[in-house]
Amino acid sequence: MSKSIQQRVDDLPTRNLTIFSLNALDNIVPGKWENLVGWDNTIKTITQESDPAILDLVSRRAIALYDDKSQGYQTALWLYDTIDRTGSALGTAALGNKIGEKVPLLGFLNKLTPKAEKAQTIDLSLKLVVEVVAFCKINGIPGDSLGDFLRSLSDYGGESLMRMSALVCFDGLIPLGPNFIQAVSSRLNGLSPKELEDNSQYKSIESEIPGKNSDSKLSFIGESFDSVKGWMGNLVSSHDLTPQKVSHNLQGFIDFSEDRLDYLAAFLDMSTDYYRHTGVQTLARRLIERSLAEI
Repeated sequence: MSKSIQQRVDDLPTRNLTIFSLNALDNIVPGKWENLVGWDNTIKTITQESDPAILDLVSRRAIALYDDKSQGYQTALWLYDTIDRTGSALGTAALGNKIGEKVPLLGFLNKLTPKAEKAQTIDLSLKLVVEVVAFCKINGIPGDSLGDFLRSLSDYGGESLMRMSALVCFDGLIPLGPNFIQAVSSRLNGLSPKELEDNSQYKSIESEIPGKNSDSKLSFIGESFDSVKGWMGNLVSSHDLTPQKVSHNLQGFIDFSEDRLDYLAAFLDMSTDYYRHTGVQTLARRLIERSLAEI
């Protein structure tokens, strides 16, 4: 968190596997996602202003809001960062010279270990909880405000919709199959607090999950998933999403066998950081919109 929000937006990439994956997904789940990068460019695009004085005021106010630790912006960005950082960093090193090429996934099979179904369930569920808590932090409301989050979810668009769509497709459909909603619900109901405590992702964000102990935190995780099941199901049905349809769109830049989708899911975990990338964009948008309204 040592970098300023301005630096974080300036450092967003324009061309890597995360961008390729999100663009491929945008073709089947249109979210009107634009890969906004660069602090000044982002401010101009969101405000639709050309007056340098106004743009400067918005910029300074947005930076001040982010730097104010009494606000929840830094915690929200820490959550987006942390939930992605728990994935493997192998992709950056091994695939850095492959950008722009068609990457043969089979060549990486000996380096990949697909998550067990229990681990994949926890991963998806914790990413969803990060979305809920980060939303609450950004909007200055209690972190367990599931009703407010669910109402806002129906209006999601742009980078926020792409993040949730990627969660459904990359962390739900591809690794767990077309019945992932029912599968995750069933496994969460059978999960014990001890099993949750043993998960490294949970340990990394435990302090920010509402609840006094692992038992109550597990209950909140289950309630969060239950509250979003209908939205997820509607997203899948309204766009006729299947593991095969999603994976087919990814074949424009990744070679893989259709019967190894669990390895594809591991590859995406390893080589993309869509939560961090779109999280920075969401946070920047909210800061800029608030700053413009205040000035």
